[in-house]
Amino acid sequence: MRLLGKEEIENIAIGAALLGTGGGGDPYIGKLMAIQAIEEHGPIRLLDPDEVPDDALIVPSAMMGAPTVMIEKVPNGEEAIAAFKSLEEYLGKEIYATMPIEAGGINSLLPLALAATLGLPVVDADGMGRAFPELQMVTFYLEGVSATPMVLSDEKKNSLLLNTIDSVWAERIARTATIEMGGSVMLAIYPMEGSVVKQSAIKNILTLEEKIGAEIRTAMKANENPVDRILGLTAGRVLFQGKVTDINRKTQDGFAKGTATIEGLNNNKDEECKLHFQNEHLLAQVDGRTVCVTPDLITVLDSDTGMPITTEGLRYGSRCTVIGMPCDPKWRTEKGIEVTGPRYFGYDLDFQPLEELLLVKEEI
Repeated sequence: MRLLGKEEIENIAIGAALLGTGGGGDPYIGKLMAIQAIEEHGPIRLLDPDEVPDDALIVPSAMMGAPTVMIEKVPNGEEAIAAFKSLEEYLGKEIYATMPIEAGGINSLLPLALAATLGLPVVDADGMGRAFPELQMVTFYLEGVSATPMVLSDEKKNSLLLNTIDSVWAERIARTATIEMGGSVMLAIYPMEGSVVKQSAIKNILTLEEKIGAEIRTAMKANENPVDRILGLTAGRVLFQGKVTDINRKTQDGFAKGTATIEGLNNNKDEECKLHFQNEHLLAQVDGRTVCVTPDLITVLDSDTGMPITTEGLRYGSRCTVIGMPCDPKWRTEKGIEVTGPRYFGYDLDFQPLEELLLVKEEI
């Protein structure tokens, strides 16, 4: 166990935005909420998964909705508390700790704000190791853990308790409710015992986010480019460098969907990269050739600062570096690819690991 203060939150916010592959919501909002909670209630206890008692009740907390909506509809913090209290009352058992459901911008930080406010510890783990757009796209689901019972709460004090036949139905019903509740809600979801967390979660993800953020901030202070440091921490590779020339983005069916077109610079001069996203970047192609595809990670960095850029933050004229990173091995299993691979999202191609795609590029 160790304590997280404001400095650690600053680093986690940056690392979460990078691993969030463009999604997970604006990390700035979550950072401010977590820092305010620490100032009011003290530092946050971060637990290694192995420190969690096997019979303890662990409940991840998260925001659900389109990142474009979250820019204007900022949570007030009461939604998460209401969701937790409702689920705790329904289960008849005290919640021991919370954790992020994904490594995403705001969704890595809201559990920290909630934990500080309620005096709960946070488990250093999550269910994705990146961000994905749908509720069943977690390693808990791969292990047979149910998303429900779950509670959705909004800023108007509406709460909805769901019990569904499986996590896919939980996503469908909760997505519809989220749209009706204004496009974003807070969730208390995937209640499970500590023994299940140890088996199914991706461990030490908050620590990795903190390390990534610290490297980027250190490089910025020294006027250095942090990309090489990031690649070293994530086993990543540079996919493309260029300037954003077109953005096609819309909020549809509760998601931020679209494409970004990047004109090549430096080693990629006279080439064009196209990014396809649904909250998160899912497919990167250079001149029509796939260079990285979900469930591997695709992230856009500011070429000057190395800071990650979210899908809603992409702007015409932005000079950026696109990097790819291998996903957690859990996602490269048959079931993992079935749940989060390119064909699930409607792309007519099979998953190939980043390393294989880039090897083909090098041979060309």
